[in-house]
Amino acid sequence: MIPAVLYAVPAFLLLIVIEAVSYRFLPDDDERGYELRDTTTSLSMGLGSQVIGFPWKLLTVGLYAALWTVAPVHLSPGDWWTWVIVFFADDLAYYWFHRSHHEVRVLWASHVVHHSSVHYNLSTALRQSWTPMTSLPFWLPLALLGIPPWMIFLQQSISLLYQFFLHTERIGKLPRPIEWVFNTPSHHRVHHGSNTEYLDRNYGGILIVWDRLFGSFAPERAPVRYGLTRNIQTYNPLRVATHEFAAIASDVRRATCWRHRLGYLLGRPGWQPAR
Repeated sequence: MIPAVLYAVPAFLLLIVIEAVSYRFLPDDDERGYELRDTTTSLSMGLGSQVIGFPWKLLTVGLYAALWTVAPVHLSPGDWWTWVIVFFADDLAYYWFHRSHHEVRVLWASHVVHHSSVHYNLSTALRQSWTPMTSLPFWLPLALLGIPPWMIFLQQSISLLYQFFLHTERIGKLPRPIEWVFNTPSHHRVHHGSNTEYLDRNYGGILIVWDRLFGSFAPERAPVRYGLTRNIQTYNPLRVATHEFAAIASDVRRATCWRHRLGYLLGRPGWQPAR
């Protein structure tokens, strides 16, 4: 099984080149554009995620299939409403996957890779984790709902394709009805901001309505500062992929009790013992 997103890679690379050229001929002082080392790191992270993700996908196929086999009902792809269920179920699963990976430090250690660039462009979309294992629990319930595994993977790919186009400063705000319902470049710029008012906001995949419903929405107002609250100052893909895991290991080693060790693992990023 070849992940569907792989088929889109040539188009991704072409669009990255087009966007980079647009900064050359239509520069904007308020936009950061591209930096060669940063872009190379993002592309390296994307390549690594696909290499590691392929065998992991084979394992998840088996797990999804096992749960689908014991599901009380089996939804038919021939029914239009099955596709509606898949769309909303996948997007809701993505919301909680994404939110938990910002709120639990050991999960954040995987997801922080995607936020490690101080630039925001289409190449940033490819800066992906090398530890895809943390996503598994969030989509298993879809198989128990009776959704065929191939439909789950297809909808995941559709969501990722949509989200690629969110990573750009070249598109401003879209018409208000679109901004109210869908995730847009404006909403996702907020999500990548390290500004205090933008931290842990706008987790949606395709839809932004989950953020509005669950109180995590913030509109784009102040200029966005991209990157982390403490940037890692490296372009080394291995360090980008592992730096937060190393920081957790260091904190756990220094902890003096199990409560503090669990806090460093399962607390929010930045958690510290009460003094």
